[in-house]
Amino acid sequence: MAIGGEFMRRLLQDAGLRPSMRVLDAGCGSGDVTLIAAELVGSAGHVVGIDRSVGVVHAARERASAAGVGNVTFETRDIDDPPEGPFDAVVGRRVLMYHPDPVRAVRGLAAALREGGIAAFHEHAAVEPLSGDGLMLHRTAQGWLHETIRREDGNGRIGMELHAVLTQAGLNVVEVRAEAVVQTPTQHYALASIVGAVLPRIVERGVATADEIDIGTLEARLDAERIASGSTYVADMMFGAWGQKR
Repeated sequence: MAIGGEFMRRLLQDAGLRPSMRVLDAGCGSGDVTLIAAELVGSAGHVVGIDRSVGVVHAARERASAAGVGNVTFETRDIDDPPEGPFDAVVGRRVLMYHPDPVRAVRGLAAALREGGIAAFHEHAAVEPLSGDGLMLHRTAQGWLHETIRREDGNGRIGMELHAVLTQAGLNVVEVRAEAVVQTPTQHYALASIVGAVLPRIVERGVATADEIDIGTLEARLDAERIASGSTYVADMMFGAWGQKR
């Protein structure tokens, strides 16, 4: 499982997702978090994933069907228009960063929770890179991602703001946690894969050209740079926060 998936699973477990719960996954994308939640709530529980993109909702349905997961449903709808509750928990990953008013978004989602229900969110925050010498390609690649988010009007530091967002939305914040994304000469993060996934957006927004990125060789070049430098690189933090409806 990817680093982010392990982080989200631990967050949901510690927040209290358990068998028989009814859960809403806001901004479900292709269903990564939906399927984690579905496993935690078991066959007696149910998870509803919502996303405004018809294409990703279709992909999520196909994925769940292929995996034989029956305790999930997916709906094409905006997170500002959640399905009727009550839900025992609402969860989301990397969704608040693109919302123009995350406090309003969380407040609206919390309205679909039962009293005492759980709200748990996983977001990232860009930090000033911490690294040894000789890791300029790492800084450049991370910069492509950060600049793309900025040009899309995303909040690349939303993780640092989770406590304030949940509190202002009327939730009782129980915990905020963070983990650094660390790369060493022998331990890598899927930076090249992420750049590849975002490549059309990077090019479309004029951040860099496909030739500059050279995605086919990027992972090998990043690995070679870390090995040659013997350095550790940190430029991103994963934040998780959960609270309860008062």
